[in-house]
Amino acid sequence: MAELGDDIKHAKRLLDQNKLVAIPTETVYGLAANATNSAAVTQIFKTKKRPSFDPLIIHIHSFEQLSEYIINIPEKAKLLADRFWPGALTLLLQKKDIIPDIVTSGLDTVAIRIPNHPLTLELLKSISYPLAAPSANPFGYISPTTAIHVNDQLGNNIDYILDGGTCEVGIESTIIGFDNDHPTVHRLGGVSIEKIESIIGKVDVKALSSSNPVAPGMLQNHYSPKKKLIIGDIDELLQKHNNVGVISFQKDYKVQHQIQLSKTGNLDEAAQCLFGALRKLDNENISIIISEYVPNHGLGRAINDRLKRAAIEQ
Repeated sequence: MAELGDDIKHAKRLLDQNKLVAIPTETVYGLAANATNSAAVTQIFKTKKRPSFDPLIIHIHSFEQLSEYIINIPEKAKLLADRFWPGALTLLLQKKDIIPDIVTSGLDTVAIRIPNHPLTLELLKSISYPLAAPSANPFGYISPTTAIHVNDQLGNNIDYILDGGTCEVGIESTIIGFDNDHPTVHRLGGVSIEKIESIIGKVDVKALSSSNPVAPGMLQNHYSPKKKLIIGDIDELLQKHNNVGVISFQKDYKVQHQIQLSKTGNLDEAAQCLFGALRKLDNENISIIISEYVPNHGLGRAINDRLKRAAIEQ
């Protein structure tokens, strides 16, 4: 298994040697490598068993760094960065040649953000390159929100996990691009559509792709537990199925294996708990997992997006 700790200098040494390090962010844990080194980035794809057509997000520590990797920064992108960085928002922008094609799956745009976690920000400030860092899990499985989750899944394949505690947001970043300066959300995530639109006005939402995605996290079947997940009316599903685990938004269904995402009906809390709930029930001695959609506003839209894709074609 991998070594866990908070030694930023050790993490830097490994990254400088083009090795992989798992890093904490406010969204989920990432599997990081030098984003300017094709060989290092290739190890991310191999370790995750991630298809090469699915692009990666790169992480930087300051807005001023953007000009090193990006050709043009639209005005609306600047407004969003000013409001939400560091934070759970990723901008999809035209890249410079310093970012290898393997990072972007050959596309001329790259997904880029500043994570809001003190350990990772300190690490990013200590190195001279950005970090490519998709979620630190086998491709398609539930994203990790603790260092232990990472170790359970990938600990035999990486050297070090920078342990920053439990992720505060718990779902991946929102990704927004700018086609002819028109904003389009390509992945729902930790910054709600309502908050984005309060800054730059109306946006389009295009959050799923069956193949050839233009941004990370767009594939239809993703974030999935090994056990079958069924979404619907929990009362009705309990009448049809035995030996189940239940993930409810707020209500207590009085079953043995149940997780309430938020007893107070708080969507932020529900988002933080979602992946951990899927992971916990996936490891229980049950046949299936049943769940329900949460209110479809704020972070509820991103939670419902993750639930829908975790349940597709299982």
